[in-house]
Amino acid sequence: MRAITYSRFGSADVLELTEVPDPHVGPDTVVVRVRAASVNPVDWKVREGYLEGVIDTTLPAIPGWDVAGVVEQVGLDTPEYQVGDEVYGYVRKDTVHDGTFAELVAAPVRTLARKPASLSFEEAAAVPLAGLTAYQAIQRSGVREGQTVLVHAAAGGVGAFAVQIARALGARVIGTASERNHEFLRSLGAEPVTYGDGLADRVRGLAPGGVDVALDLVGGDAVATSAAVLAQGGTIASITDATARTEHGGHYVWVRPSTADLDALTELFDAGKLSVEVAQVFDLADTADAHRASESGHTRGKVVVQV
Repeated sequence: MRAITYSRFGSADVLELTEVPDPHVGPDTVVVRVRAASVNPVDWKVREGYLEGVIDTTLPAIPGWDVAGVVEQVGLDTPEYQVGDEVYGYVRKDTVHDGTFAELVAAPVRTLARKPASLSFEEAAAVPLAGLTAYQAIQRSGVREGQTVLVHAAAGGVGAFAVQIARALGARVIGTASERNHEFLRSLGAEPVTYGDGLADRVRGLAPGGVDVALDLVGGDAVATSAAVLAQGGTIASITDATARTEHGGHYVWVRPSTADLDALTELFDAGKLSVEVAQVFDLADTADAHRASESGHTRGKVVVQV
């Protein structure tokens, strides 16, 4: 099969289109014919070698965790799926080696769910990692109707999902973003504020009594700012800064594969309560350019590769 591989850590230049053996189907896995995969910042951070010791890589490696496609082969103990089922998933394994930027991927059933009927394969591929991150951070924080939620980096891939999921739960959402993304946040139901110096004062201007939940999706001083605007008994959750838990009694969220959580996202999509924005679509042979587009930080929405 054709796959994107890299044999050494480095820039996007190390990515190559190669021929590799078809994946083996294990007893609790299915082989998915990949229709689309998407790029997440973690993909190029792993490729650069920044996360060695946190996420192990076996070289040569096929990158990618997000996938949408069609089940082509089932394992011995996979009653959840049949050949021909349309699925999507966050196919994270213990080691980065046989990822989703390929024509075929062996996916443990615990990493998959049925694709939302309302989404194309390209749109579905843009969901799993970012959507699960947002959903699990919100669930961990206990967001509920009537609360005020502050979302840092609300126009980003994870942030846009967090805004919509919190709104679907009946929460009021304040979202930080550059001014060029304020109208986009309004379209999602959030009240935008510009990030940078004076952010805490601007948030207090919108929520004088403080926010009930703050979601740090960007790092930097977001946790410290969140603590400064948190209401009594409020909660901070971060996907980048463990001090949210160790110093502020909140949550440090490392996204995990979950069929149940993907099913919950599917229900929101098919009910029209959740949408996904695809910024650019590249062919498999142009995956290096897709990585470069993601690294630029200038895209709103997800970068997708079609196979």
